[in-house]
Amino acid sequence: MNSKTVLVSGASVAGPSAAFWLHRYGYSVTVVEAAPALRPGGQAVDFRGEQMRLVRAMDLLDELRRYETGMGDQLLLDPAGRPVQTVPSRFISGELEILRGDLARVLYDRTKDHTEYLFGDRVSTLTETTDGVEVTFRHGAPRRFDLVVGADGVHSGVRAAAFGPESRFRTELGYHVAGFAAPNHLGLDHRGLIHNEAGRGVMLASHRDPETVHVGLYFRGDPHGYGRPDPARQKEIIAEAYAGAGWETPRLLNALADATDLYFDRVGQIKLDCWSRGRVVLLGDAAWCAGPGGSGTGLAMMGAQVLAGELAAAGGDHRSAFARYEQRLRKPARVGQKNGAGSGSFLVPPTDKKVRSRNRTYRMLAGPIGGRVFDHMGTRAANAVKFREYPVPANPVPA
Repeated sequence: MNSKTVLVSGASVAGPSAAFWLHRYGYSVTVVEAAPALRPGGQAVDFRGEQMRLVRAMDLLDELRRYETGMGDQLLLDPAGRPVQTVPSRFISGELEILRGDLARVLYDRTKDHTEYLFGDRVSTLTETTDGVEVTFRHGAPRRFDLVVGADGVHSGVRAAAFGPESRFRTELGYHVAGFAAPNHLGLDHRGLIHNEAGRGVMLASHRDPETVHVGLYFRGDPHGYGRPDPARQKEIIAEAYAGAGWETPRLLNALADATDLYFDRVGQIKLDCWSRGRVVLLGDAAWCAGPGGSGTGLAMMGAQVLAGELAAAGGDHRSAFARYEQRLRKPARVGQKNGAGSGSFLVPPTDKKVRSRNRTYRMLAGPIGGRVFDHMGTRAANAVKFREYPVPANPVPA
């Protein structure tokens, strides 16, 4: 069975990456995105190892270098705010680090001339027929596609429509994450600070804009207790979680009231027995969300290349291609999830004793022997899938 038209849900990173590779192999791609426009800013994401080969194969390296954060070392602080240890930049930032919003913009610019983008809409229902998928949207008219790719993140609407509710596939990691931009009152210059108290942490990072810092917050709490709060309630939850916090936290949280770029979510993993159902397939966090430290962005981009390449190699036979795609990505996804499952003990130790223990671990890993261990930990997920170029057929996909 040959397939030519593809609907991709999600225009962050995984979706445009899929559009890039699917176009190369002759597919006509439509990307639908719930947000009204590309989301700027966001947390920094890094590339290393095999993922750098992918970036070069996409001819994106020079463009991404223009936007890289240029982050230097990060300084680890004790609960009182005193310097404890320097964390080398390669541990946190890899070989190339860029803000997620900048990466999304680069991928969009590279694909917009040959991809149809539909912003401000989302998939409502999916009905598979003998020769395609009938898709209804929240706002747009119904359409038919040969294949549907769910690249719409941990709260995937495509996954919900084709596989069932998120609760069936989600494992909570026991903490929440939030992030926003704030004035750089500490004068950080391409540097970062990491501060923890029991059950809560603050990470500051100064990137390309010297006037602002990105504030990353990690805190423990009831993973089900907040539901899906609106932005006003999100700010209240953060204020409650950090009540009485020391160091620079109160001043940083003063900037939260005016923040327009707040990201807030609970941290968890997604685990499914199968990533495809008929003509619908999942990619990235929609399929295998690992959480922080799981090399999720790079693996999603690698997965997009494998998915498109296997479809081309199978002549559009989606059953064979989806099986091969999953076969290649299953083990790397498990490696990423193993890394992500242990991230909480580093990002937000639950007690003061465990904060001190985590800080001692950082000191050990910053040494010559520990540094090699840390490098291995950082590249294990990135190198779990080896980059392999798929040949472009002379007649990629018959109409």
